[in-house]
Amino acid sequence: MLDLILKVRENVLNEIPITFEEALRLTTAGPLDIPYLAAAANEVRAKFAGNSVESCALSNIKSGNCSEDCKFCAQSGHYRTDAPVYSQISVEEIVAQAKEAEAMGATEFCLVSSGWGATQEKEFQVVLEAVRRITKETKLFADCSLGFLTDEQMTELKRAGLYRNNHNLEASKNYFNKVCTTHTYEQRARHVQEVQSHGIFPCSGGILGMGETPKDRIDLAFELKKLNVHCVPINILNPRRGTPLGDVESLEPLEIIKIIAIYRFILPKSTIKIAGGREVNLRDLQAMAMQAGANGLILGNYLTTLGRNPARDIQMLKDLGFEISQTPSPTHVGG
Repeated sequence: MLDLILKVRENVLNEIPITFEEALRLTTAGPLDIPYLAAAANEVRAKFAGNSVESCALSNIKSGNCSEDCKFCAQSGHYRTDAPVYSQISVEEIVAQAKEAEAMGATEFCLVSSGWGATQEKEFQVVLEAVRRITKETKLFADCSLGFLTDEQMTELKRAGLYRNNHNLEASKNYFNKVCTTHTYEQRARHVQEVQSHGIFPCSGGILGMGETPKDRIDLAFELKKLNVHCVPINILNPRRGTPLGDVESLEPLEIIKIIAIYRFILPKSTIKIAGGREVNLRDLQAMAMQAGANGLILGNYLTTLGRNPARDIQMLKDLGFEISQTPSPTHVGG
């Protein structure tokens, strides 16, 4: 295994892409191999993505009663969970949250809405105005995660100053229909491409630990590479009571670190952002995960669960020698 790690490290550093077969073999790395794998991936991160870390905060601007049946999601209207349910918040509330996020150290701010539909024009106008004001009144880069958008909406968001649009693939093409049936993997992948065609940088990743195989995880990484994704959030399932995946056994921390490292080999130039579920699943190994090739972090709370104190995360990044990026780099596009 060490020979394979060293070979892949050398090749990727010299811009020779890792093969699918090599990546799949790396998934069999054992606990003693993982520190070497992480260190090699971190070298790749340092060469192609530098020493800056992107920090992003989220705002759940509308919660619950989503029409989709994503089996991991506490906000789906198909399941009975303890997730909060509320209508879309106002522009003033969104902007106030953005300013709080900037004060705690975030450089990006993402507006997330459940149950989004292209016909909800009044809600969309609130988002547009919030994006305009965040862009004008803060130094934050405004991002959105609004489900499926029309061409007209994407055009308007771009004009308003939107930097990124998040639309996760969630799972590999092969595994997707096991976690969602109300829309298809192909629809999600197509939407990522449509976002790029409007000059908006794509943010797309997935969720680990939903019962998928190691091959599914590698499939997803190569699918993201094919889509030329700029920013890849890696979420780790935090099972929510009441959802079909509420009793799934959590991944071990070293397994998560192994996957992050392999994703860095596959996507050497992309931002790899550790997102939802990191505190619960990585536990005391969060710093090690940041030294396994990651260069992005979600600060503060998530959509329906609490995150760690942002000051602790900022201190962790400083202790590791990272710098908080003030400008998310579009040069990372290209995997």
